[in-house]
Amino acid sequence: MSKTMRAYQLRQAGRMPEVVQIPIPEPGPGQVRLRTAGAGLCHSDMLAIHANPSFFPLPMTMGHEATGWIDAVGEGVEGLRAGDAYGVYFPWGCGHCTPCASGAENICDRSAQTPGFATGRDGGMAEYILVDSPRHLVPLGDLDPVAAAPLMCAGITTYHAVGQALGRLGPGSTAVVIGVGGLGHIAIQILKAMTPARVIGVDTQEEKLDHARELGADLAFLAGPATADAIRAETGGLGAAVVFDFVGNDVTLGFGAKILAQGGSLEIVGVGGGTLPVRFMEMPRDTSVTLPYAGAIGDLRGVVGLFASGLLHPDVIPIGFSQLDETYALMEAGKLKGRAVLVPSMQ
Repeated sequence: MSKTMRAYQLRQAGRMPEVVQIPIPEPGPGQVRLRTAGAGLCHSDMLAIHANPSFFPLPMTMGHEATGWIDAVGEGVEGLRAGDAYGVYFPWGCGHCTPCASGAENICDRSAQTPGFATGRDGGMAEYILVDSPRHLVPLGDLDPVAAAPLMCAGITTYHAVGQALGRLGPGSTAVVIGVGGLGHIAIQILKAMTPARVIGVDTQEEKLDHARELGADLAFLAGPATADAIRAETGGLGAAVVFDFVGNDVTLGFGAKILAQGGSLEIVGVGGGTLPVRFMEMPRDTSVTLPYAGAIGDLRGVVGLFASGLLHPDVIPIGFSQLDETYALMEAGKLKGRAVLVPSMQ
């Protein structure tokens, strides 16, 4: 085996990462090395790329959404078999605080001091992945690890967001998904699988609205000045019990608040950098605004279970290292239908 590998590394804040050759990492005590199957591209990657100064020590390999096959283990690691497929749980915590002890490392009490997977430590956009602990691995069994890669971030995040809102999504309720992209197209499927709610997709592109309908959305609306009134009309004037905003800019946040029902919840998942003024008497009564982040490892197991049951089909766009820059550009422009996944074995 070659002693070096390709990796897509962020080397200077404010500039796109580069494909470079770096040493293949050796697993230390308690660590696991995977041969990478797939690593998804996420909008949140752009926060790290465009940060000035960088959020994290550089250089850093990108890719917090990854799967692979067991390749080597460090001292003390038992029970893992070479060649078996696993997904990587990305929000690594300290492992010792109360949330971590319950599996909710996404809300680790010491997260600011704990470098995570592609958030301080090297991620999955490389030919091999070093995972700090077996507790951050979820078995995939016979599932296609490339097709499963989007579950590691887009899947767990949407599953967690829907899970937080289940109490509001009973019979006769309406859920609105703003942005039918990498996360939104998965959210529609999870909502249809886990709730009896009517699901409405909203996007700025007709192609994505067609995609929403194909995935089971009951209605799909093109975003525009009349969209809020149309959704109000479709809900008998009540509005949506839950609005999932997978964009998160000023326009979508304002739109989400405008269509929210009394007692509803606005779930802000997108990292568009928007601001939502929240004032008493200007929001519906008893509403909540939440900011779900990733999920507990149980959420990842849950979304993998939906995939294994055939209730969830991520729309994967496989790419090679040479296509990364152009694909990120397409993603930023909102022109990707589904989730782009780096497959290192592709030429």
